[in-house]
This record gives sequence, structure tokens and C-alpha cells, in this order.
Amino acid sequence: MSVPARTLAAATAAFTLLLAGCAQPAAPAGSASAEPAAATLTVFAAASLKGSFGELGELFEAAHPGTAVSFNFAGSQTLVEQLGQGAAADVLATADEKSMATAVADGLVEGDPTLFVSNRLTIVVPPGNPASVAGFADLATPGLRLVVCAPVVPCGAAAGKVATAAGTTLTPVSEEQAVTDVLAKVQAGEADAGLVYATDALAAGDTVTAIAFPEAAAATNRYPIALLAAAPQPTLAAAFLELVTGDEGRAVFDRAGFGRP
Repeated sequence: MSVPARTLAAATAAFTLLLAGCAQPAAPAGSASAEPAAATLTVFAAASLKGSFGELGELFEAAHPGTAVSFNFAGSQTLVEQLGQGAAADVLATADEKSMATAVADGLVEGDPTLFVSNRLTIVVPPGNPASVAGFADLATPGLRLVVCAPVVPCGAAAGKVATAAGTTLTPVSEEQAVTDVLAKVQAGEADAGLVYATDALAAGDTVTAIAFPEAAAATNRYPIALLAAAPQPTLAAAFLELVTGDEGRAVFDRAGFGRP
């Protein structure tokens, strides 16, 4: 071989070794250096769970690096309708058993739902209570601007049960699709009184005044949670259910004022 040919061959070999040295071997699956795959867990939950589930979502993300929790908060019946129309989600938590039963009957749920908290209604009025509401019977006062949830919403159904049990006829000026909307109207001064869950009143702080009433015992809502049959992330969904129904979840719900189921 001539000198130029040998020189060319040596240069080629050196270049090949250089490329081999620069190449990084792929990290084996499950190794410590492997980056966690990004994933999104989608949770459909009743509006009254917004504060507590938001806190639990942060705990879940911290315990599952690379996972983001996306929430859709709305009235329970709206959530079930959205799922029935093809919305993709992993977990469903409703504010009543009736809405969850509909989801089960429609084949949207995997396995049996689990009851995890309970809630009762309370009256909320603007600070200072300008309409001088003292109890449930006062909600029937002529001219009182009362706001409640629509009858198809769990908080509205509960209001109807309480009114029937108390023999009181309510004539609200507005019926809302979510309990958070009722609270917002009272906070904005657009209503003299509203019926919301005790947990919503607690979370609202001094923006409203809460008035408990014994008639609320006639309608205690129990909240079920379930894994959805078409869950894109079934393993993560199962882990989230464990968090919600476990000791960490219980502590969060206790602080928010939820009762035991």
C-alpha cells in the first residue's frame, strides 16, 4: 500500500473511532438515568371538590414526577353528560350517588364506585346579613332574593328535599348549574341568600356569612369516586383513587369541612 493510501486509511479509522466515542448509548428501560415519560391524569369532579382536589392534585404530582393532573370541575350531571358524549377522562367524582349511578348504568365506570365524603347544605348571606336571615324558614320571605342550584344539580336536589321535609316553599330568583355559581352570586351582592354546601361556605371565608340550619339533616349528600372504563391512564387513575380514599385524602377533606360517608 502506498504512503498516501495508508494515510487515508488511518484517517478514516480515526474518524470512525471518534464518531463511536461521541455516540451515547441508550439508557436501559427502568434505569435511574431514564427520564420519566410525561403523562396527564384527567379528573372530572363536582364543583364543590375544587379546593380539596386541587390540593390533592399537587400532592399527586409531587409523588409522581412527570405526571400532570388536569381537572374539570362542574355540576355532577354535566360531567356525566360530557362523558356520555365522548369526553376522555380517567376518574369521575360526583356530589351525589344518583349521578354516579347514571354513569354506571351507561357503562362509563370500571368497577364499583367508592364513597369517600359527605356534605350538607348551609345558608350563606352577604357580610352583615342585610336581609336578616336567621333560619331556613326565612328563605321563603316575600321579596327575598334567594339563589339555589337547579333541581338537576345535586345541591339543588338536596335543597328540594330539605324544603319538602320542612314544609317550606322556596321561590328562588335564580337556579344555577353549579354550587360555586350560587356562592359567587351571594359574594357579588346579587342575592340576599343562597344555599350551598357547608364546605363551600367554609372555603369562602369572610366573603360570606354562613348560617347553619337543622333542617339540612334531611338531605346529606354522599360523594362517590370511580375509575372510568375508557381511562387513558388506568394505572395513574387507580393511584389517585388510593390517594383520595386514603389517610392523606381524609386529612385534606377533614380540613375542608367534609363529613365521613
